[in-house]
Amino acid sequence: MNAQLILNLPINKTQKIRKLLELGFTRKEVAELMGVGYGFVQNVFAKYFPDQVGSRAINTTSIFSPSAFTRKFGIEIEAFFTSRGQKGKLKEELERQGVACNIEGYNHNTRNAWKIITDSSLRNTQNHSVFEAFEIVSPPIIGQNGLDQLKIVCDTLTRLKAKINCSTGLHIHFEAINFELQTWKNLYHNYAKYESAIDLCMPRSRRLDSNQYCGSINNSNTLRKVEQSTSVDSLVGCLENRYKKINAQSFLRHKTVEFRHHSGTVEFEKIKNWIYFLHHLVDFSSRTKTQNRDLDSMNEFLPTEIHEFYKTRMQTLNLNLN
Repeated sequence: MNAQLILNLPINKTQKIRKLLELGFTRKEVAELMGVGYGFVQNVFAKYFPDQVGSRAINTTSIFSPSAFTRKFGIEIEAFFTSRGQKGKLKEELERQGVACNIEGYNHNTRNAWKIITDSSLRNTQNHSVFEAFEIVSPPIIGQNGLDQLKIVCDTLTRLKAKINCSTGLHIHFEAINFELQTWKNLYHNYAKYESAIDLCMPRSRRLDSNQYCGSINNSNTLRKVEQSTSVDSLVGCLENRYKKINAQSFLRHKTVEFRHHSGTVEFEKIKNWIYFLHHLVDFSSRTKTQNRDLDSMNEFLPTEIHEFYKTRMQTLNLNLN
């Protein structure tokens, strides 16, 4: 079988790349044949030929290799119930499954347990007769253990019929106490470059500057202030408010960076993949700046499965890149 036959096969890109590699083409040659980024081919190569990583390397020093997910993070899920007493049931169900949880009034205090707080920013867009808006906020959690807790919370929210609408959002915090100034600068640069592509993976209520709680960072004034900052404190201080897709001001209160772009959801797979997406982007930003903008180019920092998830999500939302 030759390259042209493989390219014409009715199989996905990953399998075509695998077959081309098996024929002996280099990763650079495969990327050119497929018309994809080198990072995408590298991810496929690492997955299917792990014993050969290094022996067939072209320039391994230039390849981004993301770290394992051991990051400390926090999460805020905005949602609502349409029947009374469900917040109490949510607390009971979580505690029964070993997840400590409290019901509190609105506050920004970091706790050692999950907390269910009121949220006056949510709107009753469909005029439900009962509309109990809330936000469930995690304590600082770490890596896989944190994801395990998150799955319990999401499954319980789904079972109790928690709902979302266009006014709900999902906020992710990553510990940033060890971020260097250049990491912050790279992160703003990279997110701004990719913001339009990320918008394509979100509903219309979260795109551009359409939402007052997650405004665009892709403007010359913001990026100029960030780039000219001489310290983390000056960078945080130069930004106008916290209601942006990236909120650096959370560093003042929590020593975190907050990501506010994602739409509301109680689905574990969506939240998990968004956390992984951000983890890889932060890792990438600790090392370099991108000059790319489109969704296909995100394979420069995303593993294949996460990249494919967002390409599928874009298609599900009936969008296209052109």
